[in-house]
Amino acid sequence: MVTADRLNSVQEYYFSKKLREVRGLIAQGKPIINMGIGSPDLAPSPQVLETLRDSIIEAGAHQYQSYQGLPQLREAIADFYQQKFAVSVDPSTEILPLMGSKEGIMHISMAFLNEGDEVLLPNPGYPTYASVTNLVGGKAVNYDLKAENVWFPDLDGLSKKDLSKVKLMWVSYPHMPTGATATKEQLESLVNFARANGILLVNDNPYSFVLSSNPTSILSIAGAKDCTLELNSLSKTFNMAGWRVGMVLGGSEHINAILKVKSNMDSGMFYGIQKGAIAALQSGPEWFEELDEVYTKRRELMFQLADKLGCTYDKNAVGMFVWCKLPNGALSSEKFIDKVLYDKDIFVAPGTIFGSNGEGYIRFSLCVSEEKIKEAIERF
Repeated sequence: MVTADRLNSVQEYYFSKKLREVRGLIAQGKPIINMGIGSPDLAPSPQVLETLRDSIIEAGAHQYQSYQGLPQLREAIADFYQQKFAVSVDPSTEILPLMGSKEGIMHISMAFLNEGDEVLLPNPGYPTYASVTNLVGGKAVNYDLKAENVWFPDLDGLSKKDLSKVKLMWVSYPHMPTGATATKEQLESLVNFARANGILLVNDNPYSFVLSSNPTSILSIAGAKDCTLELNSLSKTFNMAGWRVGMVLGGSEHINAILKVKSNMDSGMFYGIQKGAIAALQSGPEWFEELDEVYTKRRELMFQLADKLGCTYDKNAVGMFVWCKLPNGALSSEKFIDKVLYDKDIFVAPGTIFGSNGEGYIRFSLCVSEEKIKEAIERF
């Protein structure tokens, strides 16, 4: 059986391949410390777990669920956005729960892209934006993000290019992988750029509540819903990565278009998971304070490890990663991380998996215990 031509446009996800290699080393008895991926190692709150446990005996819990999610979940998302971002959204028409925000990238692309439509993608940025664009027949057009511009696009330069075929633009603030943030003025400039060029702007926003003193949503910009969507997730904020709970928010016409795709691809999120998600969204301030306390301690230790390697980094970056510039004269990013992997039994992500502008950088995940980070430091 010959596979579909679309598979020729993508490769197996880097972490899928590399983690097989890492598991092979572990099987050989190597004491590998995995600092490569952002999968939270902490547990959800006890209230979330208790809610899940109690919900599974409720009437109807094991039946098919609504494609749009429980009304109570959409209301909890709306309340969360109002309280945390001062953003008002209609839970009936402007919110669509997702089985993780990653599926939202596919749903949005399928809803709005025709074959040959162009998509503006950040370099560096989340690799899935490019792979999904290719899978649906779109044309990926990278725009540069560089340290000297604080990892923000040159919108004036982009405006001078032919954008007539551009349908979507992906942004991610706080930015993954660098941890850079955007000011309100910068977010306004993104929305204005999208509106002026007839582009649907999508902000991927799962990192606002990790080591961030100023959580921001692009939907807080006046008129943003006309041309902007925002993806968000419970994975990082509430240690629920494996639960696969995300959401997309925006204008009702855009949400309805995405629903047309989603309703043909699944039959609703498990009831108990939705109930647990509601409990998470209703968490008090102590949850966020305790989470930041853990990540702050880990980040201070990770800075020490980066210092050992002669790397430089931005202490003001947010999110659950530390993005580090390699010292001058160092090996390429991929050769550097392989040397660390095979010499010190430590796995770190090379910056190049996020795009060519990631060359010369590596990324540490903070989803590693303090004890393991200290052990890594001692290996140097």
